[in-house]
Amino acid sequence: MTLLLIEDDRMLGKAIADGLRPRFQVEWVKTVADAEAALATDGFDLAVLDLGLPDGSGLDLLKRERRQGNKLPVLILTARDAIQDRLAGLNTGADDYLTKPFDLNELIARCEAILRRAQGRASPLIEQGDLVYEPAARTASLAGEPLHLSARELAVLDILLANRGRVVSKNQIEERLYSADEVAESNTVEVHVSHLRRKIGRDRIRTVRGLGYMMPKRP
Repeated sequence: MTLLLIEDDRMLGKAIADGLRPRFQVEWVKTVADAEAALATDGFDLAVLDLGLPDGSGLDLLKRERRQGNKLPVLILTARDAIQDRLAGLNTGADDYLTKPFDLNELIARCEAILRRAQGRASPLIEQGDLVYEPAARTASLAGEPLHLSARELAVLDILLANRGRVVSKNQIEERLYSADEVAESNTVEVHVSHLRRKIGRDRIRTVRGLGYMMPKRP
């Protein structure tokens, strides 16, 4: 899943982006102008939006996007905790509203809940045949037996399951596996995919030559 983080505070933004990346592919922008440019690409599953931005109001940005028919789920993340601010955010079209300071695990859980609703999925579990993955707990099982996966193997499984039926590029996987200040070796994605295939079954992950990898909707 690809998340757009709109937050101008550099220290907080980096902490949020780093905290979300084990679960989401994150693009981080710091201004209304950059957010509008990113939203025009229609490549996101969820936006986390601060209201106080240096070149305008996050609430006004949300109003414009909703008026233009943008249905992207939005979670407002702000220091404004007055009830009138919460009502304004939700009535403008936000799907959820969380105030700062906040617990990162709660933010992740709220993002997961929004995405489940958007996908029409009530259960927090993602199932593909006898492969069961629980994103919140970061655990997986196969035929009822726990799978022992490394953090990066879990990240690969997560992004492929979240995009079942769609091709995920090598670059998209690398962005999930490594932070901005880490350098990935040239074959690292192939290595992690190979290890994951050995544990869950080779046929569950298809290589789409020249494009990336895909997990079919049904095993």
